[in-house]
Amino acid sequence: MAEHQKAPAGPDLTKGVPAKDLRDAGHLAGHVGDAEVLLVQLGSEVVAVGARCTHYKGPLAEGLVVGETVRCPWHHACFNLRTGEALRAPALDPIACWRVERDGDRLIVREKLPGAETKPAADSSAPSSVVIVGGGAAGLAAAEMLRREGYSGGITMISADADPPCDRPNLSKDYLAGTAPEDWMPLKDSEFYTSNKIDLRLNRGVTSLDPATRTVKMDDGSTLTYGALLVATGADPVRLDVPGASSSRVHYLRSFADSRAIVAALSPGTRAAVVGASFIGLEVAASLRARDIETHVIAPMARPLEHVMGPEIGDFIRRLHESHGVVFHLGESVVSVGEKTVSLTSGASVPADVVIVGIGVRPMTDWLADAGVTIDKGVTVNEFLETNLPHVYAAGDLARWPDKHTGEHIRVEHWVVAERMGQTAARNILGHREFFDAVPFFWSQHYDVTINYIGHATKWDSIERSGDLDGQDCTLRFVRGGRTLAIATIGRDLESLKGELELERRG
Repeated sequence: MAEHQKAPAGPDLTKGVPAKDLRDAGHLAGHVGDAEVLLVQLGSEVVAVGARCTHYKGPLAEGLVVGETVRCPWHHACFNLRTGEALRAPALDPIACWRVERDGDRLIVREKLPGAETKPAADSSAPSSVVIVGGGAAGLAAAEMLRREGYSGGITMISADADPPCDRPNLSKDYLAGTAPEDWMPLKDSEFYTSNKIDLRLNRGVTSLDPATRTVKMDDGSTLTYGALLVATGADPVRLDVPGASSSRVHYLRSFADSRAIVAALSPGTRAAVVGASFIGLEVAASLRARDIETHVIAPMARPLEHVMGPEIGDFIRRLHESHGVVFHLGESVVSVGEKTVSLTSGASVPADVVIVGIGVRPMTDWLADAGVTIDKGVTVNEFLETNLPHVYAAGDLARWPDKHTGEHIRVEHWVVAERMGQTAARNILGHREFFDAVPFFWSQHYDVTINYIGHATKWDSIERSGDLDGQDCTLRFVRGGRTLAIATIGRDLESLKGELELERRG
């Protein structure tokens, strides 16, 4: 018997709803045909927009309305409620809009409105061409934003990867776990690059930069001239430097090809050692357990994630992973990789047919040093994401920028931050002079538990907790000098959004 498609929840908005219902709640979810639609009160006006985020389909009805925008509760994308435009990554595509009509005291949703008109072409001060070095989150977001802002000049993206820009967070999460098919992974299909006239060059590396002639040299010996250059090469995994580490059984995880190689190495009965108890290492461990792979995690610290999240979350995460069968070897480091085992500093050995290493990353800056780019724990940029060289910008995991929220220069390795930096860099390439002042955000998934983290705290005086950590319903505030620098939440998506807004408004 064929399954029937589940009908959208809420009232049929084409038949109308009492205006009082909306005034009382501020927003109301319903449907128009099969489309989920959200009604929102904006002062004396009412707007109707798609009720699902275009990133991972998060429910916008459970999000936060701020001014004329709505923010997604899952990964903090932000949309304009009047035009539907995706204002902040990780969503890049707009939500739909419908016309709303008043009939007495009822609100009726009518026809879908046309998409927002293309913005006027960038003015004559825009560069003749833009070269983007890097095929990750920042590079793709920048290219998309350049076209969205009306830029008509040449855009070339140079990527060392074999695949087009992909949904990199899923490389350690759902794709590795086997729950996300391969065709979900590209951020944009091939038609996007063709229709937007973006020259995407894969399997290409850049070896040097000559700012005097505004050229970059590629690893095939060819050169490319730029009007503006965006450096978005990200960071490269730190390699394990012990005997046996060059074995083909030792894997790192940065690209789609890396994740595919790990999946190909797994089979029933495989035993895996994950070296490093970082976010990526623990997400890999959770994905391996989803495939019923025997998994050991080896790390020198006393608790996983303690240096980022503190002891309470560290202990909670350990208990969570152990309840799913992960075996921890903490206070240990790998001294050698053998045929079927890895040896530890204590003299113990751990069974390992596959070894996945996640012990940190290093910004990919080697090709920039001779060009005179200022390098200090990454590429140093100002508040506009400009380097010290004219017409050269940097964004993503390698960029170190002045963060107004902490008063420090910081570099963070978060997907959403990289995308938002790419978007800001694109607008500034076009002359907007827009400060990059986003509050950093990331999420980490462990089985059915998601941790949302906003802000940035490398050290703190205290961690203030409210709620029940083991009940997966809590908030932790990281405080230094009486100032909240970061907020982590579990099971409190709306509170995470409110905390983000709090940090933004505090400045």
